[in-house]
Amino acid sequence: QKMSRAAERLRLLITHLDRPPAAIAGASSGALSSHSTAAPYTFGNNLLTPEQRLFYEENGFLLIKNLVSEEDIDRFRREFERICRQEIKVPGLVVMRDVAIAKSEFVPDQKAVSKLQDFQEDPELFRYCSLPEILKYVECFIGPNIMAMHTMLINKPPDAGKKTSRHPMHQDLHYFPFRPADRIVCAWTAMEKVSRQNGCLVVLPGSHKGTLQEHDYPEWEGGVNKMYHGVRGYDPQHPRVHLEMEKGDTVFFHPLLIHGSGMNQTQGFRKAISCHYASGDCYYIDVKGTTQENIEKEVKEIAARKYAVGDEITLKDTWAVRGRLVQGARISM
Repeated sequence: QKMSRAAERLRLLITHLDRPPAAIAGASSGALSSHSTAAPYTFGNNLLTPEQRLFYEENGFLLIKNLVSEEDIDRFRREFERICRQEIKVPGLVVMRDVAIAKSEFVPDQKAVSKLQDFQEDPELFRYCSLPEILKYVECFIGPNIMAMHTMLINKPPDAGKKTSRHPMHQDLHYFPFRPADRIVCAWTAMEKVSRQNGCLVVLPGSHKGTLQEHDYPEWEGGVNKMYHGVRGYDPQHPRVHLEMEKGDTVFFHPLLIHGSGMNQTQGFRKAISCHYASGDCYYIDVKGTTQENIEKEVKEIAARKYAVGDEITLKDTWAVRGRLVQGARISM
């Protein structure tokens, strides 16, 4: 009852704010955006129910059941296998391996692939980013101009006893030198059943209303995988939600939402595919003098080693080459 009453109030407010200015008596200024002060994190385009819209506004995430077809997920899985077996080479793709796990899934004589990052040049995997069923929801959060900025296929390996399969609690905005945060959203799709046992996502509902916090490597006894920074000072008493999901379920979440994942305590690998989207009219920022300086330093060191570039490269440069337009117009990105 409480949720439906709140949703009804939001419906009334949004209905008023979403009407074109001409329809609002006495409206003296220009167009009122459907990205309103009443609902700053969502757009009104009639796809989300008032309850769903209110849920995202309050919590910073929204789970949509059975959104991506089994057929598509099986195709993404087969492409992942081909990449692991090195049957295809994808330009710009980063293959990350777990620091503690020696046994890979498809190539037993090398460390386990824990993540593929930046698969935007792989036509089969990039298909995920342009699935109409995903984009219609993305549009509810960031509007009609949609850039795919960051792509990942996560393959959480069974933990080898070192707890390295954990992902520390973090905010994705820490990695992104573009703003505004409210015009960025992640789509994260389970490629199989995701449970507390195999390390589902854990989120702190409502934490998206806070600010970007300082991140660094957590001081964990078993070691931490490269680039897995964690939030320095969040309230450990903050209520948590474990997002258990079935194959094809998709969660959309805000880049300031504090989230992470636990250990994979099963024998199998846990797969998910995700894309971070930003509005085509987002803009880049200089992260010097901010809490993001440490990630810029690390990214520059990696770029210098990998591409033999000098110190002149910035965090912004490394993102500008990755972003791909999937819908609408690329305005300032």
